[in-house]
Amino acid sequence: MPTERQKAIARALTLTIPRAPFADAEPIRQAAGARHLRHLPPPTALWLAAVAHIRHVHTDYDTLMDDGYGRDAARFFVLDAINAVLDAWGATRHVDGSEPLDGTEADEGGSQDEPD
Repeated sequence: MPTERQKAIARALTLTIPRAPFADAEPIRQAAGARHLRHLPPPTALWLAAVAHIRHVHTDYDTLMDDGYGRDAARFFVLDAINAVLDAWGATRHVDGSEPLDGTEADEGGSQDEPD
């Protein structure tokens, strides 16, 4: 039986990225429930997990990192690809290049972006 947090994450997934394929939605749900994201509200944890999943699975981010690009540069180069996937999945928001590059600001009340 799912916990209240798991139900909230599932609702956030349906509301935020309604057309995410099941093969992607399940790992995103699992990642959103990870220990390091438990201090965040379910919608925020879901968003961070979704963007991180897309970045690593659906873009050249890992290849860029392997080729020696820094994290910030690699994220810059895959920004459009992430947003294209979000568009295809019917996302209600996009990744903005002006957002912070990690989730640490979430603890301080600032805006959040996705963790690695």
